[in-house]
Amino acid sequence: MDFGKSLAGKKPISCRWVYRIKHKTDSSIDRYKACLVARGFTQTEGLDYYETFSPVVKITTVCLVLALAAINKWFLHQLDVDNAFLHGDLTEDIYMKPPPGLYPSTPDLVYKLQKSLYGLKQANRNWNHKLTSELLSIEYTQRSADHSLFIKHSPSTITIIMVYVDDILLSRNNLSEITTVKDHLHSKFHIKNLGDLKYFMVFEIARSQAGICINQRKYCLELISEAGMLGCKPAPTPTDPSVKLHADEGIPLTDPSSYRRLIGRLLYLTNMWPDVAFAVQQLSQFVSTPCQPHMQQAMRIIRYLKNAPSSGLLYAADNSFRIHAYSDSDWATCATTRRFISGFCVFLGTSLISWKSKKQTTVSKSSSEAEYRSLASLTCELQWLQYLLKDLHIPCPTPYSVYCDNNSAIHIAKNPTFHERTKHIDIDCHVTRQKLQDGLIKLLHVSSPCVFTKSTHISSSIIAEDVVYHTTEECWIVIYNIKPNTVKVDKENEKKRKLEALMICCNVSGIPMFQELFSRQYRVEEHHTYLVSAFKIHLNMAGIRVSSKFISFLVLLAMAFSFFAQLTPVGADFKVRKLGDMPRKPPSPASNPSQHITT
Repeated sequence: MDFGKSLAGKKPISCRWVYRIKHKTDSSIDRYKACLVARGFTQTEGLDYYETFSPVVKITTVCLVLALAAINKWFLHQLDVDNAFLHGDLTEDIYMKPPPGLYPSTPDLVYKLQKSLYGLKQANRNWNHKLTSELLSIEYTQRSADHSLFIKHSPSTITIIMVYVDDILLSRNNLSEITTVKDHLHSKFHIKNLGDLKYFMVFEIARSQAGICINQRKYCLELISEAGMLGCKPAPTPTDPSVKLHADEGIPLTDPSSYRRLIGRLLYLTNMWPDVAFAVQQLSQFVSTPCQPHMQQAMRIIRYLKNAPSSGLLYAADNSFRIHAYSDSDWATCATTRRFISGFCVFLGTSLISWKSKKQTTVSKSSSEAEYRSLASLTCELQWLQYLLKDLHIPCPTPYSVYCDNNSAIHIAKNPTFHERTKHIDIDCHVTRQKLQDGLIKLLHVSSPCVFTKSTHISSSIIAEDVVYHTTEECWIVIYNIKPNTVKVDKENEKKRKLEALMICCNVSGIPMFQELFSRQYRVEEHHTYLVSAFKIHLNMAGIRVSSKFISFLVLLAMAFSFFAQLTPVGADFKVRKLGDMPRKPPSPASNPSQHITT
């Protein structure tokens, strides 16, 4: 910085000191940091700055590279640049007042900035331009599919660099080039070599022979603590399907900023929590005028996070390079605009790499049109993923399998028909038909509910074994792509699973199973029907096939055991280890086990 007087017509900006406590991944104190920050909100556009946009790596790119690294056994390293924004070069003349605590001899003396400073509008852009030029100088190429992705490729090796502001992630199949890049960047900027990848973009990453597991445990616990919900009772689902939210329902909040801040943090949480994407999308519509029912539903999401804050995604090492995706749309969920919600998810083998839950921009005249629009959004995502895989030099077989639960939308995409029901559909939606003819995708039909477009009674979670169990017998969620009846069971553990299931049924494992079994005036047939269905569900989820007569006999035995032993019933709202949650209330004999009745 040069010390002198400002030019005529240039107004100097002010600054302040910001003090922060830097923590390690285990929440212990790392160091105390003081930073001089310019008050960029006093800058004038067109005079002090022009462009401010700076690209960052996309979450889908990070997930895809992690999935590929798990399969190909690539090394993953990370590094951090100290005071990154101070390395950016300024092209504009910016004057700043002396910082607090420094008193010049003449009051009208100011600083002229030669380098970027934290707080300036263009600081992020200048740093990104500086880092990009250095990477290009050592023969890295900036990819058009993601401008924060840099690749150096040779016939036998590939080096990948992903940039998120000042955090840099490196991946390669040998360590020599990673060391070279670190040495070069350290000579230009002062960097901290953080070694193997463990913490990136508030994502906690753990690696083993089974694969790479990624979660947001620390961020999730901080969110629960700030909301004051550490001692709350966990919720089985992120939303209540019986509650319909409206913009003008309930008493407005006296302090809407707390709701907006909470929704903003939940939006960032959806990067690794796909099952809360729909709930957060619904609540984000009311940030302008939030009411008490909206805040109650937001707190329900916090209670759901309390259920398993360390849940995350597993990118298995024994995976395939086959891409398949699922698309779904609801039926006019938004009561205010009557617009549909589009949802999709994309898998690389069994690894979830991309997902979205978003309200459509226009009102659809039919469910077929809404499903067709959702297919168009998914098709664009798959086309971009193909470009990204091509940049990464990863061959992936086509066509990609795309599953949709609407036969009419599939017929519209496969057949170039034009009639009264489809002539109003926008031309851009027909990209699905074009990519289908080009061989990029292959449409298939599937029957399944989707957690990206509607609230469900199913309690879903993501566990390290990449297997998710549900509470309904014939229903499965497309996000996890697993049916309860098709779960593979290790033969060595089959006896153990059978014994555990039998202990659950007989209520001797310490897990409460019968809710007010004899305290309420139900018929024995109702309890018997309910327990037979419940036990059959758990056996199917455990991969055990037993006849219905044998299950009925075991249930009658358990009911007799519970009655004669005079066990105190403590609730059917029980949890079985890795087996999911049962319905809270018993169904009627003629209803489906997934439906509830009011007691």
